[in-house]
Amino acid sequence: MAVESFMLSLGTSAPPFTLRDVVTGEVYQLDSFAGSSALLVMFICRHCPYVVHVEQEIARIGRDYRDTGLGIIAISSNDAKSYPDDAPPRLKEMAERLALTFPFCCDDTQEVAKAYRAVCTPDLFLFDRQRRLVYRGQLDDSRPGNNRPVTGRDLRAAIDAVMGGTPVNPDQKPSVGCSIKWKPGNAPAFA
Repeated sequence: MAVESFMLSLGTSAPPFTLRDVVTGEVYQLDSFAGSSALLVMFICRHCPYVVHVEQEIARIGRDYRDTGLGIIAISSNDAKSYPDDAPPRLKEMAERLALTFPFCCDDTQEVAKAYRAVCTPDLFLFDRQRRLVYRGQLDDSRPGNNRPVTGRDLRAAIDAVMGGTPVNPDQKPSVGCSIKWKPGNAPAFA
């Protein structure tokens, strides 16, 4: 079932996290990106048709902004027991198939998704140098079946603004996607 992102308040500080990359096994924390000019945190997964629809653009954004000072991390918070396509070995296959240039981590406890108030995949959060939220919302207007091209326009405009030192347009549209698959009894009140 499609849901819209929660639209966390702009200016919110990035919650801390400690997560392991499913490809390299390296552990990443919020401080791992201390040298980055901005940080993009993406909640995605492998099985969601909304993510599958935009996965090539997500990979392209990683390549296009690789040497710009933008930190990027992708996180899957889905219940891997109930959704085995979102278990670490399958996420690793996805990361390798897409040649992702950024860490793809598994949020086994779902605490990171709760801290970010992520509710869908994809759910995108862009933070400035001070790790204050400047963008949360859609990649672009494309959705499976609506015949609009996947361009990443909305997210790219926000990235370009924050990286260029200009204000990000506060008129932002929520992301739409599959709900995060919470473990039994683990769904937060906001989801």
